[in-house]
Amino acid sequence: MSHTRSPAVAGAFYPGQAAHLAQTVDTMLQAVTNPEPARPPKAIIAPHAGYIYSGPIAASAYAALRALRHVIKRVVLLGPVHRVPVRGLATPGANAFATPLGTVSVDAVAIAAIAHFPQVVESAAAHALEHSLEVQLPFLQQVLDDFTLVPLAVGDATPEEVAEVLEALWGGAETLIVISSDLSHYLPYDVAQATDKRTAQAILDLRPELGHEQACGGTPVNGLLLAARRRHLQPQLLDLRNSGDTAGDRGRVVGYAAFSFTEETADAS
Repeated sequence: MSHTRSPAVAGAFYPGQAAHLAQTVDTMLQAVTNPEPARPPKAIIAPHAGYIYSGPIAASAYAALRALRHVIKRVVLLGPVHRVPVRGLATPGANAFATPLGTVSVDAVAIAAIAHFPQVVESAAAHALEHSLEVQLPFLQQVLDDFTLVPLAVGDATPEEVAEVLEALWGGAETLIVISSDLSHYLPYDVAQATDKRTAQAILDLRPELGHEQACGGTPVNGLLLAARRRHLQPQLLDLRNSGDTAGDRGRVVGYAAFSFTEETADAS
């Protein structure tokens, strides 16, 4: 039976009207002034809070994909569960995800290819109200042409279990990996800055040792870092800020970062 996962946080985390949403995303993308990576990203890490808080930081990661609009055909999207606990990595049991900008088909072939892993389970409940994956979709819809989605809501899993699934879905230039994660939560501004700087360095060092106090998406981030080490990906920090820099007070802030990961060049020089 076909089933489309409906948006759960449209009108809350991001605008609920299509025209307003498209304009909002485009405005954030156009505001990105960081130079794009010299090579196209194979993977990105982007935050998942309300757009007024983390949207500008997420835009830094998505702006790096603009040259790949016609290349990327499949997006493997991992985000942490916030509402429904799950063991392993949960597929949605849906054949599409909807946002105000339209519908993205779930890649049934890719889902079938990982179904045999014991850490891969199906849980519509884990996806139904989960925002960590949903808020990435409008950015993807604006920067890419037609693509299919492999949405995985990550709960209790080891870095090795996550990396194993990523390796199975790695593909070539047509496949992009997106990890959804914020950084520290509700620390004073100065403490958060120092904490998040250390976390960013761990990511740049490809050290898969992050706890959930450092990054709420630490589990999928750790899995990516493990796979990135094996694949010799080159990480780049694109933006590092917190809600005190964007739209919140500085008493209790949430940290956000954007990273890209590129594959090594064939030229060894």
